Amino acid sequence: MNTIELNDAIGARLRAARKAQSLSLAQLSERTGNTLSKSRISNYEQGIRRMGIEQAITLSEALGTVSPVHLLCLDDSEPELTNEEQRLLGNFRAADPTGRLRILETSVEVTS
Repeated sequence: MNTIELNDAIGARLRAARKAQSLSLAQLSERTGNTLSKSRISNYEQGIRRMGIEQAITLSEALGTVSPVHLLCLDDSEPELTNEEQRLLGNFRAADPTGRLRILETSVEVTS
């Protein structure tokens, strides 16, 4: 894989992880504590700029559904969570305590 293909692949993985949670670039930036601007994240997604290890760690923590290794295409595996699971996890993490409790109660009812 050449440099351009790698940058595009990294960008595609980041975009897929962000979209799975229905996050805007601004929302993901906020989740990083604004340490990564929405324009920088956009540049990563477009393959214009390649993220480093530190940025991959920051984005991985902000997303909570993918590892830095996965974002940087250092493995061939897909994230362990499906898009639906990633969206659910993202919604759970974004919810206030009451919303989280409702999500948990609903999941117990469904599995019982």
